[in-house]
Amino acid sequence: MIKGIKHIILDLGGVILNIDYKLTEQAFTALGIENFQQLYSQAQQTSLFDDFETGRIDGFAFIKAIQDLAGLPLNTEDIRNAWNAMLLDFPLRRLQILQQLQLHYDMVLLSNTNEIHEEAFNKILMQTGGIPNIGLFFDKVYLSHRIGMRKPDIEVYKRILDETGFKAEHTLFVDDSLQHVEGARKAGIQAIHLEKGMSMEKDIFKPQE
Repeated sequence: MIKGIKHIILDLGGVILNIDYKLTEQAFTALGIENFQQLYSQAQQTSLFDDFETGRIDGFAFIKAIQDLAGLPLNTEDIRNAWNAMLLDFPLRRLQILQQLQLHYDMVLLSNTNEIHEEAFNKILMQTGGIPNIGLFFDKVYLSHRIGMRKPDIEVYKRILDETGFKAEHTLFVDDSLQHVEGARKAGIQAIHLEKGMSMEKDIFKPQE
């Protein structure tokens, strides 16, 4: 790991929580929304998803918008399940690493997410290890729909530095999206891009030999 680090900021999906965007696309396609891939992708989002991720609309408005876009009689639960299909599991080794990192570093979580996913990933966490909230592993949690800001906007990184008092040069940010990593670097934060095939337990926070 990069030397001189005192503070760590971690992304959630793709870093701590395994995700697969394709599963949500497939689930919505199965419901009859055949152009879902055009509406949502990891790199570029329509205003609907951007508004949902920054809390400008709530879960009820999001579901209603999906129903309107689909033009189909989709029920709320089917939409929620399809939207959550991308959320997979929290590998136990990663949760153990978070506990170990807490002993040595200031820990912050920064995630572009939404209220439906927040409820779902905390439920997965509870089922995994009886842990009710991902925040138990961190000193501070910044979720985009709660703070009204999202990565890779440089202002979200500046806000974290300002509120925590972290020095950028002593801060490490880990994310699986290159644009988010580049945003952090613009704020002077040291950052690692967790590329496809890499994992935090295998490639970054591996045991000392």
